[in-house]
Amino acid sequence: MAKGKDARVRVILECTSCIQNGVNKESPGISRYITQKNRHNRPSRLDLRKFCRYCHKHTIHGEIKK
Repeated sequence: MAKGKDARVRVILECTSCIQNGVNKESPGISRYITQKNRHNRPSRLDLRKFCRYCHKHTIHGEIKK
C-alpha cells in the first residue's frame, strides 16, 4: 500500500548572491536549479554550492518555496 505523503519531494534552489545584489540591467535573471530531497532524512531547508551563470562563479543556492 502507498503512504499518504511521499518521502522524496521536488525543491527549487535559487542563488542567494543574486537575490542580495538585486537583479539589475546587466544580469538577465536569477540562477535556479530543480532537484529532489528526502523529506525524512533532511527536514530542514537545503543549501548547496552550485555554479551561477549570472554571477559567473560558484555560490550558495538555497531552497525556496514553490
